[in-house]
Amino acid sequence: MQKFHITIMPDAAPVTEQLQTRIDQASAQGGGRVTLGAGRHVSGALRLSPGVNLHLAEGAELHFLPGYDSYAANRSTVLAEQSDRAMILAHRAHGASLSGKGRIVAGGTPGFSLGPDGDMGVLVPAPHRPRVLVVEDTEDFALDSLTIADSPMWTLHLIGCRRARVQGVTIRNNRALPNTDGVVIDGGSDIQVTDCDIETADDGVVLKTSTIDPLCGVRVTGCRVSSQSCALKIGTETHGDIRDVIFAGCQVVDSNRALGIFSRDGGEISDIAFSGISVDCHETPDGFWGSGEAFTLTRLTRRAARPAGSVKRVVVQDTTGRAEGAICLWDEGEGVEDLVLSRIALAQVPGALGTGAQIDLRPTPADLTPGNGRANAWTRNAQGRVVGLTPYPQGLPGLHAHGVRPILQEVTIHRPSPLPPGWGPSFTFED
Repeated sequence: MQKFHITIMPDAAPVTEQLQTRIDQASAQGGGRVTLGAGRHVSGALRLSPGVNLHLAEGAELHFLPGYDSYAANRSTVLAEQSDRAMILAHRAHGASLSGKGRIVAGGTPGFSLGPDGDMGVLVPAPHRPRVLVVEDTEDFALDSLTIADSPMWTLHLIGCRRARVQGVTIRNNRALPNTDGVVIDGGSDIQVTDCDIETADDGVVLKTSTIDPLCGVRVTGCRVSSQSCALKIGTETHGDIRDVIFAGCQVVDSNRALGIFSRDGGEISDIAFSGISVDCHETPDGFWGSGEAFTLTRLTRRAARPAGSVKRVVVQDTTGRAEGAICLWDEGEGVEDLVLSRIALAQVPGALGTGAQIDLRPTPADLTPGNGRANAWTRNAQGRVVGLTPYPQGLPGLHAHGVRPILQEVTIHRPSPLPPGWGPSFTFED
């Protein structure tokens, strides 16, 4: 018996009801494909159903309606920046998929931004913004080849999924709009992200555990990422354990931080490998966490009731490129074990902003409810300084370790001679 297959052609009116009906009809008949033909389609909230492939043909563009209230029907179980809605939601939609050479245009700017945020280098986000695609508690989900543009918030959010595949996806977001992470993997197991091309203001591919449910078995390979925050990242939400993760064969270009691990909550992070990655890191204004680090690892308790989890058995190897900041390793106290940096070759070059000379420990407890700042971003103290930013004690180093004793194997950091003003020793270590 042939599975359901129908093509929907462009219409001047929103296709929400027609498209949702066809998706549900395909699922009721055992699965199938619903194709959007070439041209412009406009929709409100959509829900993917089990066994259905929503396919955007080459030349097809799926535009979404403005306004947070347009997505009241699509509520996620996990809040993200105080928002619970998604433009496309898949909940227990086993075997569902999105594919094609078409584009999803999400209307993040100016629809969900309020203009520049002073001297912080970012736009002020609207109080509530939908994510583009949220996939929850779903097995065997696939996202293949699509382009997603101008996300208002997190672009793809996988929550508690098993055997998910994201391949050949292109993401192009506004480089100044906060929280527009590319691919967010939040709990679950056996997740693969391959050959994706991501440009965004916030994290590129980020792994986290917003609940105590663990995340394990993640492979991120062959991706090109450009991020104003951290290109390839673990944390900061680490309530559950994160283990067995490999980032390999990726290219980080025109980015702020390249590689990062951030333990802030109670979950343990273990058995992590970054391998064969090229990096290109630049300084950023203080509105973005970090400033030009090739690799950052920080462990800092965010809530006293649940101390930050330990970080164990981490390898960063075969990493090359350039950076305007330092390698920064910071632990609040004996929680990092078996950290190996091997075959690292970096050129450290001066930046234009000077922000790379700061240790950035954000997010701090102060960022949860700032009196002067933006929640989960920054807080200014009584002197107007951003909490969590402190100068390196001896000037900008090549590598700084506080409370961490990394194993260094063939780590080379080429620096200018003579050193620029404000630069310190190549390697600094503090207990």
